[in-house]
Amino acid sequence: MRRFLLLLSLLAVLPAAGQNPFSEYIEKYAELAVSEMQRTGVPASITLAQGLVESAAGESPLAVHANNHFGLKCHSDWKGMKFYKDDDEVQECFRVYDSVEDSFRAHSDYLRERERYQSLFDLDPTDYKGWARGLRKAGYATDPRYADKLIKLIEDYDLTRFDIPAVKEEPAPPVPPVETQPEPPVLKLRTPSDTLYSERVSLSLSRPVYERNGVPYVYAIEGDSYASIAESRGLFLREILRFNDLKQEEPLEPGDVVYIARKQKNGEYGSYEVRRDGETLWEISQFFAVQLSKLRQYNAFRGGAPLEEGDTILLRKP
Repeated sequence: MRRFLLLLSLLAVLPAAGQNPFSEYIEKYAELAVSEMQRTGVPASITLAQGLVESAAGESPLAVHANNHFGLKCHSDWKGMKFYKDDDEVQECFRVYDSVEDSFRAHSDYLRERERYQSLFDLDPTDYKGWARGLRKAGYATDPRYADKLIKLIEDYDLTRFDIPAVKEEPAPPVPPVETQPEPPVLKLRTPSDTLYSERVSLSLSRPVYERNGVPYVYAIEGDSYASIAESRGLFLREILRFNDLKQEEPLEPGDVVYIARKQKNGEYGSYEVRRDGETLWEISQFFAVQLSKLRQYNAFRGGAPLEEGDTILLRKP
């Protein structure tokens, strides 16, 4: 609470235009925020706004003496140095970082690793209002006006300009010689209209990345696990499991589809006719790159009855 009072006192004395502690903070740490956005997916505008609020533009005692710019408390898993100060309670324990860079990195990882923040990464990276409100709802801060403060700072200082790199498409990497690449498999699906379509393929320097319903994925190979694929893509295991609608890691067989981004809410087609008895909604979810929760929602009228050959499953919102 005291850091918010310090923030308000700073705002009260800032000039309407020209350089001020907030502008200086943004100029100093914008590049770091963008780097973290590219590494973890946390919008740079959100990182900068939270840093401004939580550290009073880098001038709070916690920021000055502990390099802690995001108010992260110790919790039971913290093994590093500690800084004690009054906050919501008397003499609470806060983390001490060796550098501001460590603080920014820990903040990004903190959001990615905590289950309660996972839904934020399903938002469009430019949806700063959704992120701000989601952080408040998930309990990042106790201040009921926390989201409004973030949104105001983002708009007043045009922080969304730093989010642009998060949505730019990277240039396609050079394609290795054809003779060194295996022939990419082509998945053909028979749609309700009995037409066939093939999926898009792009080649990276390591392994082919395919796209289904606009969602990138890879095929599992011998020895793969969800954990190994997550590590190779710079993801947390929890993230890749969530992308594939799994609660825990399961064995992979060569040829299994593993999504490396969140599946879509709707399929490319309106419905699908079940091919065999015992087929599951999860299998259909993986086949069409549609979130399992959405398939359950669209087909709730069926109840929990097992799927049978010939059943029609809706792939889009009715």
